[in-house]
Amino acid sequence: MASLALSRLLGSRVLDASGAVAGRVREVAISPQEDPNRISAVIVRTKAGDRLVPAYALCLSGDALFRCTGDPNTWPRVEKPEELFLLERDLLDQQIIDVHGRKVVRVNDVDLYPENGNGSLQLKVGEVDVGTRGAVRRLLKGVVPENAVERLVQKLPTKVIPWEFVDLIETDPSRRVKLKIEHDRLARLHPADIADILEELAPAQREAVFESLDEQVAAETIEEIDPKLQVSIIKSLDSERAADIVEEMNPDAAADLLGDLPEETSEEILEEMEPEEREEVEELLEHGEHTAAGRMTTDYLAASPDATVSDAIDLLRNFEGGVESVSTVYLVDDHHRLVGAVPLARLALSPTGWTLGGLTVDPPVFCSEKAKDSEVAELFDKYNLFTLPVVDEEGRLAGVITADDVINMLREQR
Repeated sequence: MASLALSRLLGSRVLDASGAVAGRVREVAISPQEDPNRISAVIVRTKAGDRLVPAYALCLSGDALFRCTGDPNTWPRVEKPEELFLLERDLLDQQIIDVHGRKVVRVNDVDLYPENGNGSLQLKVGEVDVGTRGAVRRLLKGVVPENAVERLVQKLPTKVIPWEFVDLIETDPSRRVKLKIEHDRLARLHPADIADILEELAPAQREAVFESLDEQVAAETIEEIDPKLQVSIIKSLDSERAADIVEEMNPDAAADLLGDLPEETSEEILEEMEPEEREEVEELLEHGEHTAAGRMTTDYLAASPDATVSDAIDLLRNFEGGVESVSTVYLVDDHHRLVGAVPLARLALSPTGWTLGGLTVDPPVFCSEKAKDSEVAELFDKYNLFTLPVVDEEGRLAGVITADDVINMLREQR
């Protein structure tokens, strides 16, 4: 069946069982707790006030008219509108997240699709209109005859988003929980795409969406966001939630973030963190921001030269750091001094019983903790590196700098 535009339904007449006009449509409601895709009720403006008419008591009659069963005097009043998702109030002219298009858009209209339902009205939300059709239809409503408006909008290009690709934004935490508005589909996007979407939103909307992400996704996303926005988002969270997210971040990124926060806020977050993660981050905070030690992460793969390929594979399987750090296994002696490096590709092509010392690339490329950004960039460029080990004054492996770190560094210098 053809779709019905929400803008056409709003204000349309509602007839009672005898055919008399009982009122006009004021709102169209969804109960996300029951079914996030179907219209659950219509709010009708009557002489006696606003009444809530359930969908099962409605049927279509003529062109965008509703006919209701039952006595209009028995229709219940609208008691808790905050527990309903109202399409005009909560959707029209509001920003939504287009998960498929990975962007933020504004809703101009909503297309509803009638379905057969044993004689009662069943309307399903099909798409949201984010193009000129919906805007023109609403602009000309009541000014130009409806049939003329429809002939006009049919000539305009269609720009809609299927309802299943829409993520709603609700800034009130209690109402978000009550309406079961979640962001599971958004969380499945790449963190860089989520970051781009968050940067398009207003502060209140951004914080509301970010709060709904689990710690792992939030941590990966915050690393992709502009540093100034990172600070704004983290400051909006309570210290316990912020600590949970910072613990999931790469240590170098976590140190950069905490270094940008006010000292009091940073200390509150550190106090809430687990001891091991806190110690890693505090060590990195001691180093200069524009030095190799300030750029490095302490998440890396290290093994003895006497370890076997099989041992290295087990090490890789149990590694909990970021994937950008696992392109190389670094070899260290009993004093943790850097003595070699084995690219991951060599591990994959070697028998499991071979020792890592026989696969090492000599000599390993490295830099000191005090190396400046320019030196780090030159080494990456000269040797086409994915990771660069950083050693202390005793030659002990302190951390690694990843290609992602260098890209971020170069962005900062633009």
